[in-house]
Amino acid sequence: MTKPKKKRFEVTEGETIESVLNQMQKEGYAPVRRMEEPVFKEMKENGTIQVVPCGRKIIFEGKLI
Repeated sequence: MTKPKKKRFEVTEGETIESVLNQMQKEGYAPVRRMEEPVFKEMKENGTIQVVPCGRKIIFEGKLI
């Protein structure tokens, strides 16, 4: 079974960027791109729904070494 040429690694809550990069290296991948996506939540305020940013999601794309 062969490994995919590209794989995405997500930084989850309670996990550091360094630990994700170490995991990528152990699996044989080198970081190629870092993507950040905002995370929003809907809050009901005075009868209207407002979308408020509440965090971000960091994703690394790794290329097989």
